[in-house]
Amino acid sequence: MPGIEPTILILIVCIAMFACCESEDPPSHSDKAGWGYGADNGPNVWGRLSPNYALCATGSRQSPIDLRNPRSASLPAIAFKYQPTPLNIHNNGHTIEVASSGENRIEVGGEKYSLLQFHFHAPSEHTVEGRSFDMEMHLVHRNGEGALAVIGVLIERGSRHVAFDPVWAHLPQTPGEMKRIEGVTVNPGDLLPGDTRTYRYDGSLTTPPCSEDVKWLVMATPVELSEAQIAAFKAIVNKNNRPVQVLNGREILTDF
Repeated sequence: MPGIEPTILILIVCIAMFACCESEDPPSHSDKAGWGYGADNGPNVWGRLSPNYALCATGSRQSPIDLRNPRSASLPAIAFKYQPTPLNIHNNGHTIEVASSGENRIEVGGEKYSLLQFHFHAPSEHTVEGRSFDMEMHLVHRNGEGALAVIGVLIERGSRHVAFDPVWAHLPQTPGEMKRIEGVTVNPGDLLPGDTRTYRYDGSLTTPPCSEDVKWLVMATPVELSEAQIAAFKAIVNKNNRPVQVLNGREILTDF
């Protein structure tokens, strides 16, 4: 380029390269919306953080809810097809999540839902007639058409639950930390209460994007964890619960 000093030309090229690199390096998904549970990024503002999260503010079938005044009905039984699964555990910054592998699934009314993962909230997200519990476990399933079914298990303080030990012994301490523990397995079926009667209703994911048309099956009987087990989880993740949402005329059914 005649008339342009070499030093100026080099500066122009460097600026152009920097601009190009910035445009080709978009932020991660978590950075785009930055949702969480704080005052500035928590449930009250999720719907304003991203257009993808609009249902968090405008949805009419949102979860969790207060489970009260259910109607007893003849509902299809849940067949649990769970087996020991290698422990693959992740602290994603919002919860502790255990990935599922193999053939773990449930069958409800002839429909098969494969288990994707299970994770925890403290305190519970669902309440029962206004009562909150120490924690709640969600086992997230998906069928062949992409529809979701979530088993909710309420957790209260009581005796130590040894079936949770493989998970609790390897809780990742740091957001983003992932562990695959060789030789250690966990059977999701061992984490359920002995009495598997349920509350059932149609709702949503309890985290962004708050997608609706989720089939919820919440165990009526809680499981117990010891005070030490609950404290160990809350030392890493705590207050990661969305408040209960308006029922908006939905019916809550039970099989008891």
